[in-house]
Amino acid sequence: MTPLDYEYLRKLLKDRSGLDLSADKQYLVESRLVPLARKAGLAGIPELVQKMKGGAEPLISDVVEAMTTNETFFFRDKIPFDHLKEAVLPKLAQARAARRSLRIWCAAASTGQEPYSIAMCIKEATALFSGWRIEIVGTDLSNEVLQKSRSGLYSQFEVQRGLPIQMLVKYFTQTGELWQLNADIRGMVQYRQLNLLNDFSQLGTFDIIFCRNVLIYFDQDTKANIFGRLSKMLEPDGVLALGAAESVVGITNTFRPYPDRRGLYQPNTGAAPVARAGLSPVAMRAVASAAR
Repeated sequence: MTPLDYEYLRKLLKDRSGLDLSADKQYLVESRLVPLARKAGLAGIPELVQKMKGGAEPLISDVVEAMTTNETFFFRDKIPFDHLKEAVLPKLAQARAARRSLRIWCAAASTGQEPYSIAMCIKEATALFSGWRIEIVGTDLSNEVLQKSRSGLYSQFEVQRGLPIQMLVKYFTQTGELWQLNADIRGMVQYRQLNLLNDFSQLGTFDIIFCRNVLIYFDQDTKANIFGRLSKMLEPDGVLALGAAESVVGITNTFRPYPDRRGLYQPNTGAAPVARAGLSPVAMRAVASAAR
């Protein structure tokens, strides 16, 4: 792979998916794209790039999907789900008692373990949500992983990662070497293909947004823009959950920390964007634009 080929791929991936590859990630690109090139009947990455430059849109989509990290597992990191069960759901159950409905968005659903983990948490809280209308929306850039999500079929390895044995027995049925999630849990989640770089306001507003372990791959300006738009998608008392290595600090003031629950945030209603350490003028303009 030539330096020019790598720069072309870096720009394309950032424009199409927000993935911000550093200058020293050629090995990662080669490990993921060489097999894709061979599958397409091409000799290697130079030939792959040449075909992409010719406007082979299906191939471009395959390249973006191949480079997107889809690492996930049930109840990943555990703590956000403890927060959900112990604090967020009880509080929202009280606040939404009159309307008896709840909307939740998983903004990087991958192969479905996260939205299904949330669905199981709600199912376990029958006393709080019996008779409620619960809507969980899972979105992802990759159509391939969304197809797997909809099937609710997981390998023995996948169900052993983070899933308590009692929940496996309660909510899954073994089908040969695979485990099928029960229809009642699958029915709680609807999936849609969505790129976070594009407008997502058509999804409506939510009470809870899980946007975990995806923004770490974006640059500061892109994060600021997405945070600004996410803040508009949440109810004033809604909750945003980020990944363990993610934070709004130094990026935006459109969110404030949720009391005593690390990794959770709430809309900072009425806050005007202010300069923060490490935030570029470009990022500040993005935040300002998103906040209007």
